[in-house]
Amino acid sequence: MILKKCRFLILFLSVSVFSMAQDAKVKSSFYHYSGRVELQDNNKVILISAASSVSFDFVGKTCEIFLQNVTDQHSFIALELDGNYIGRIRIEKGIAQTFPVKVTTNKKTHHLAIYKATEASTGGVMFIGTTAKLIKSTTPNRNKIEYIGDSITSGFGNDTAEIPCGTGGWFDQHNGYWAYGAIVARSLNVDYVLSSVSGYGMYRNWNDDHKEEPNIPDVYENLNLDTNTSKPYDFAFQPDLVSICLGTNDLSDGDGKKERLPFSEDKYVSNYIAFIKTVYQHTPNTRIVLLNSPMVSGDRNVVLVRCLKKVIQAFENDAEHKTIALFEFQSMQPNGCGSHPDIADDKIMASQLTPFLKKILDEK
Repeated sequence: MILKKCRFLILFLSVSVFSMAQDAKVKSSFYHYSGRVELQDNNKVILISAASSVSFDFVGKTCEIFLQNVTDQHSFIALELDGNYIGRIRIEKGIAQTFPVKVTTNKKTHHLAIYKATEASTGGVMFIGTTAKLIKSTTPNRNKIEYIGDSITSGFGNDTAEIPCGTGGWFDQHNGYWAYGAIVARSLNVDYVLSSVSGYGMYRNWNDDHKEEPNIPDVYENLNLDTNTSKPYDFAFQPDLVSICLGTNDLSDGDGKKERLPFSEDKYVSNYIAFIKTVYQHTPNTRIVLLNSPMVSGDRNVVLVRCLKKVIQAFENDAEHKTIALFEFQSMQPNGCGSHPDIADDKIMASQLTPFLKKILDEK
């Protein structure tokens, strides 16, 4: 009798677990995620990296979203409704906040995408839910691009429409939605992730010779792009193309106050080679493209491009992976904060890069 009860209990638990799994699967078809994110219970999600997002389809004109910072400082998100950018909003620290989304068209169904405008180093933003009447949707199988980089790739200082340069906090002009890589991705209709940290470099950072701070190779394999190894990135996103734009900070003079060693071509090249091998470990079938920097010009750009060509040369006999390509931005006088590109500059960069990446994707 006891054995029969145990068997019944096991069967009941099995059915219950299966039912919950099925229910979770059904619920997840309402929400779609991109970028570096951390899924929570009840379809909550923490948006981590710049331009990471959650999106959904709904019917009607009523839509409120609930967001909360998971750190003790404010953040920004950017909203896109039915394919149209509708602005950036500030998420204050503290309890969850409600934000109404105004629907002005008479379309029967709508698509809302919520993007993290700030980057991973500013802390995560949790999407808790919405009042909208959700409908199931599917995402098409599209090409995928990963952009690895620093502040330029993150969208640092590009959005000055509401908060001028020199006012507010250091990340108050961030808008990853308008970073060059995100613009390229929308133009090419591809999925993407930004794996980027402002101030970081390939072997040293903007104001640190790799003594007190990690660099991109140190944090790349961690979900939050920090030194927390307890949360590794799962690399479930398998990009067809990986774009790497690192070197601006390696070549920088820093703040001019802290002791700074001369730029080492050997360290930069050797670290770059090792980092590409790390990328290949996780995404062996990808095509890698190395980018110079629109913020590096003159003799320094000559040095940077020479180094990038040395990196590519190191893989010229690599029969296991696709040939590494090189793309060179045209030099510019950036108009964003801290001599960074603004949104208009990001659009120019994207216009240069888009046909180059499209050609590579068409060849795959």
